[in-house]
Amino acid sequence: MTGLSDSFSRPINYLRISVTDRCNLRCRYCLPEKGISLLPRNQILSFEEFATIAGVAAELGITKIRLTGGEPLVRADLPKLVEMLSKIEAINDLSLTTNGVLLSRYANGLKQAGLTRVNISLDSLKSDKFHYITRRSKLKQVFNGIEAAHKADLHPVKINMVVLRGINDDEITDFASLTLTDGWHVRFIELMPFNQELPFSTQFIPASEIRERLLNHFGDLEPSPSPLGNGPAHYFRLPRAEGTIGFITPISQHFCVRCNRLRLTASGRLRACLLNDEETNLEPYLREGTSLERIRQLIRLAIQNKPYCHQLTQGVTTTKTLMAQLGG
Repeated sequence: MTGLSDSFSRPINYLRISVTDRCNLRCRYCLPEKGISLLPRNQILSFEEFATIAGVAAELGITKIRLTGGEPLVRADLPKLVEMLSKIEAINDLSLTTNGVLLSRYANGLKQAGLTRVNISLDSLKSDKFHYITRRSKLKQVFNGIEAAHKADLHPVKINMVVLRGINDDEITDFASLTLTDGWHVRFIELMPFNQELPFSTQFIPASEIRERLLNHFGDLEPSPSPLGNGPAHYFRLPRAEGTIGFITPISQHFCVRCNRLRLTASGRLRACLLNDEETNLEPYLREGTSLERIRQLIRLAIQNKPYCHQLTQGVTTTKTLMAQLGG
């Protein structure tokens, strides 16, 4: 393994794989109510194709893989892919981001297949508000999924909350309190202007305001080591809390300078930056029987073309692809 770095000398060791563009929720900041034009199934990579790309990437220096969607657990037999990826010797961290709706059904099988841990997206603890945000009444299933993840030892279980002014920001302290009472690891995520129906300018809340609200309510936040993971969050802890509070700040304090990741879409397109539409299509090379050396070359090229920074603060964002099609 030689290691990977881009033209700005950033180490690249993390691959996010979107296994499907399908989802069983319709979150307002992610998907329209009617959904999207879905990929034909023959255009979605097989598990073997995902594993081939992951194996080549691991030979080059990728050590961490996260499975995303859409919602990854709507992909049939996902534990089979987890098992295939877990057998790649260089991969030492294999995780999953899910909305949790189906997690109680699959948590044990995922753990047995080799999954390390999970992140669960949850934007409200209240059934009516959860339904408003996701357009589905699935909150009980998500709570069951969180419990199942803990029982299956998929630790640390991290809870991701996208904070929306006037919609769920009154629950910020409720989520934080769960780090005290239930040992949750909660991450507050800034809303991104990403092809959504929500008015970004009125519903965006910077992490600095979220932190100030927590300080006013709880009195103190102590810096904390990061729980296991690869993400860009800055972590804190309430006094005597077992869990942690993280802030993910793609807008107010972007983390491009230390970005270590690549993204692979369900159709085999390699994207070096979430918020840049430039992609390298690996699918034809996989299906035409091209040598693995060509795949290696394309991965290296994508990394060398990785931009230094997104341009969200200048009002420039991706226009061609929805978040649900990229896996976040």
